[in-house]
Amino acid sequence: MGKKQIWKPGALLAPIPPALVSCGTPEAPNVLTVAWTGILATHPATTYISLRPERYSYALIRESGEFVINLTTEALVRAADFCGARSGRNTDKFREMKLTPLAASAVSAPLIAESPVHLECRVREILPLGSHEMFLSDILAVQVDESCLDREGKLHLERCGLAAFAHGEYFALGRRLGSFGFSVRRRPACAHPPGVRRRKKKD
Repeated sequence: MGKKQIWKPGALLAPIPPALVSCGTPEAPNVLTVAWTGILATHPATTYISLRPERYSYALIRESGEFVINLTTEALVRAADFCGARSGRNTDKFREMKLTPLAASAVSAPLIAESPVHLECRVREILPLGSHEMFLSDILAVQVDESCLDREGKLHLERCGLAAFAHGEYFALGRRLGSFGFSVRRRPACAHPPGVRRRKKKD
């Protein structure tokens, strides 16, 4: 590695998800793209999104207390970019991007049918943080497209073609480098070390 430079504080964390967050209702849906999101706890399942109060969707979510995080695929990158650059005040983003609103199972906000994974969320608390306010939320339900599951029902997100966002650019997720715990996982015991040929027993 080369010499380091010290910069002023900034939001330089990458990669991050260009998540499509839907709100409103199936009859009057809206969607915006949110990069400031993540998981806060597994039990109870808790997430967040951080929004600027001037965003059109901010008031919709604050009023209803519900939204859906829809994971973005390569095929949805154009929609994610558009929904992050246009406001729902004067644009029907579902119609413009040919997105399909579907009723969720636990919240009033719609799902985006073209996304493979949906997190249905209800706001627990709103925290003012400065430029953004954080909607700390409970995940009430998760919906997964069956195309991402194997015959035993195991989830394979690599089948979904998910996209990532890093420093102003979109990327397709690349090759798998390992699975969780691979660095500490024990190798199966071998009868003999790899590369060493067993001697034949003498008669």
